[in-house]
Amino acid sequence: MRIVIALALGLVLAAPAMAQEPDTVEEIVVVARRSGAPLWEVTRGDSTVLLVGEIRGVPEATPWRPAGLEAATERAQRVMIGVRARVSAADILRLLWRSRTLTRLPDGRTSADYLTPEQEARLAALEARYRQDYSRQSFLISGSDLLGDRLRFDRDTTDDAGDVVRRAARKADIPARPVGEVRGDEIVENLLSAPPERHAPCLDAAMAATEAGREGLIARGDAWTHFDVPAVMASPLEAALAICWPWGDPEMGVALRAQWVQAIDQALTEPGVTMAVAPLRILAEPGGVLDQIEASGLSIEGPEWKTAPGAAIRH
Repeated sequence: MRIVIALALGLVLAAPAMAQEPDTVEEIVVVARRSGAPLWEVTRGDSTVLLVGEIRGVPEATPWRPAGLEAATERAQRVMIGVRARVSAADILRLLWRSRTLTRLPDGRTSADYLTPEQEARLAALEARYRQDYSRQSFLISGSDLLGDRLRFDRDTTDDAGDVVRRAARKADIPARPVGEVRGDEIVENLLSAPPERHAPCLDAAMAATEAGREGLIARGDAWTHFDVPAVMASPLEAALAICWPWGDPEMGVALRAQWVQAIDQALTEPGVTMAVAPLRILAEPGGVLDQIEASGLSIEGPEWKTAPGAAIRH
């Protein structure tokens, strides 16, 4: 049941705190860019938003420098981190009660009923390698098992950007808030009502990330610390995390992205500096937050995020 509970509680909550006096935007930006985490600066009038592109599972083998982000956080006026998940005991009990619906394919069906022959052959190879049987497991759970327990992408990692900013804001009494919230009953209903076909792309992407192995994890982390955003976005693991629940879900993913867009637009009406730590994929994906901001006519300063050949870092 560990996976079931983690799925329900996987959205991050940022707790509010107290305020701090303003500081100059230029100094904050310079300090933040020393951290090694991709950062974009957007200004409208007297409002500035610093968008920090976060990835989950930065390997210890590709360490970054969180001190710069900590110092910049302490000089911002407010922080936005994650989405609040309001999950009750009743929501967890419902997941446990209906766990078979979540963890197993419908009665009488196997993975071969949904996957292409090529996908089924790849899955069989991974089953043999790891001595697992995924044929009757739901694709959501099989994908989670491949990424978490076989690839172990979230093991032997260093701090994520959100962890660093959350601690720094708490220590300095900087007001921190979530960008929005999602109710537990909505999460549970979304998970339990999704047909197997909805999670088949997640399994396919999880297989590709697992086949790429630890080398793929290291390359992704190295690209992130060097601001090579297109390379991060093209990595098999980042693709899998974007396709799998919740970000790849046609209902939950759309709702979460809309909350980020609304929260950032609201921050651009507030005087001073707002630091927002957002999943890199929703910032840099085609049609994502950065593309929408650029289309609105606002100037964006920071690393190149588009996947055009020969793209260079923008300063």
